[in-house]
Amino acid sequence: MFIETIPEDAAEGPLAEFYQLQKGVWGFLPDFATAFSTRPEIAMAWSVLNKTVRDGMDRRRFEIATIGAARALRSTYCTAAHSKFLRDACGDEPTMIAIAEDPSGGRLNDQDRAVYEFAARVAKDAASIEQSDVDRLRELGLSDRDVADVVFAVAARCFFTRVLDGLGAQLDAQTAATFAPEILETMVVGRPAGAR
Repeated sequence: MFIETIPEDAAEGPLAEFYQLQKGVWGFLPDFATAFSTRPEIAMAWSVLNKTVRDGMDRRRFEIATIGAARALRSTYCTAAHSKFLRDACGDEPTMIAIAEDPSGGRLNDQDRAVYEFAARVAKDAASIEQSDVDRLRELGLSDRDVADVVFAVAARCFFTRVLDGLGAQLDAQTAATFAPEILETMVVGRPAGAR
């Protein structure tokens, strides 16, 4: 981390609460949590926003869109973490492997590929999105709410990846260890995994 952060044993109040929440989810205190140690109220607001976006849409679509955005934003941390969620929380290892082995999304079905590519474009250059891009998603079965949910997921990811990379958070060794080395290697799109 590029800044001095508050360690778990010194955390109090809202920060201690946020650390405990993250330990409960991950089984360890992830590096990203300490990036918020100077402003735990932002961490808690982020948690509410992320959960609201994620829980209001199809979870699998959320993960595919998030991975597309994370790769476009060169966030190793979010690419790996959400690949893990796609595999473990959604029970979809084949799609996780398809994205890892072909990061263009070329091995995905038409709808998943369109969501993945759209999410990447929104992350890279939202001003380049045109009506035809949304119409394409509609043709593939997405409702206007579905399209908006993908944009919400990407916009939230843009905030989070910039916090993590801007402050020097690194993918946790515990998460990295859940992938075969050749799969993990495809997820290192920016800052490398930590050695902790």
